[in-house]
Amino acid sequence: MSEENKDLGDKAKEAAEDAKEAASEFADEAKKTANEFSEGLKSAGGENKKILAGVLAIILGSLGVHKFILGYNKEGFILLGISVVSYLLICFIIGAFLIYIPMLIGLIEGIIYLTKSDEEFYNTYQVGKKPWF
Repeated sequence: MSEENKDLGDKAKEAAEDAKEAASEFADEAKKTANEFSEGLKSAGGENKKILAGVLAIILGSLGVHKFILGYNKEGFILLGISVVSYLLICFIIGAFLIYIPMLIGLIEGIIYLTKSDEEFYNTYQVGKKPWF
């Protein structure tokens, strides 16, 4: 019986050592993955606003919200101004036609933002400061 207990104790020690080794390997792999993620985030700009700007451009593009998010205040005010003037002129027929211009611009820009790669978006709109399309 003591031989069996000794064998069980040895097997338990081996299992514990194997578990420690597996946990150590897991921790090393997790650190490696975290480092790769942070390096990827840095190469993509860290503050990439692609998803936010793209979704806001599609939903609220006529108000220029996506332009303000990206820091293009002048272009944001242009879209907002066209929208406000269009809403004011809606009682006259011309406002009904003008209202579609900023909506269409926002929709097109939102689709463009979301179809670009993260790095391409960052380089074009956040580093390169390309204001339109």
